[in-house]
Amino acid sequence: MPTSDTAAEDNPKIAGTAAFSKFMAVLQLIADQDAPLTIAQLSALSGYPRPTVYRILAALTAEGMVVENPRTRHFELGPRLINLASKSWARSDVRTAAIDALQQLRDTTRETVHLAVPSDNGMVYIEKLESPQAVRMTSRVGTRVTLYSSSVGKAYLAALDETTRNRLLRSVRMQKFTEHTITDLDVLRAELAVAQQRGYTEDREENEAQIFCVGAPIFGAEGTPVACISISIPLFRKPARLQQALIDPLLSTCKLITQKLSGPGR
Repeated sequence: MPTSDTAAEDNPKIAGTAAFSKFMAVLQLIADQDAPLTIAQLSALSGYPRPTVYRILAALTAEGMVVENPRTRHFELGPRLINLASKSWARSDVRTAAIDALQQLRDTTRETVHLAVPSDNGMVYIEKLESPQAVRMTSRVGTRVTLYSSSVGKAYLAALDETTRNRLLRSVRMQKFTEHTITDLDVLRAELAVAQQRGYTEDREENEAQIFCVGAPIFGAEGTPVACISISIPLFRKPARLQQALIDPLLSTCKLITQKLSGPGR
């Protein structure tokens, strides 16, 4: 979440945004959790009083954005929101341009491939192609990951201009997910500098234990990063010849999709 100073600087006040932000904050909490939440849990996580959360949930339920399990009194995302999201992903120019190349990348590497786009101070998966091998990833389309612990997030940061990257880094609150998660901003900056030179990033069990990922950016017509691709594997399947097995196919795929998005003659 952005700090109050950063949020005030980057998002000038518009009438009605305070109430809308509360609705979005509650929706985001429901979306980010692995299990449905009660009003009490949402109140604790959001910091909003229970009556406020109750009113927000009542409105969201009436619009089909969330649904309540009448037996457990837990709330989860509703069918209307899921329908809207699926239409957005299906119509995404990036996803449309990428899908054939993503399938080829998955078939070539035989590992799980993700396509992610930036969302506020994180990344969201808009496509996932599963590995045909026995052990698979627990992620799903719609999963939100951080900029600092995921390979797609770090790939996006490394591809940005310095001013934009620094603005995003000021808004990031770093927390440990595993013993390997980077929580020192100077260490992260050093890693991003290396990634910028070589064109790809690594997630070395930083987001999830025993999972290794490589990520790289896709650029739009203006030359700015618009999405990132990752290849995710169980650590025990990490190939000895990493460059040949995963990195070269990843970089070729990102280059191909970038060319599609840039149009002819670029």
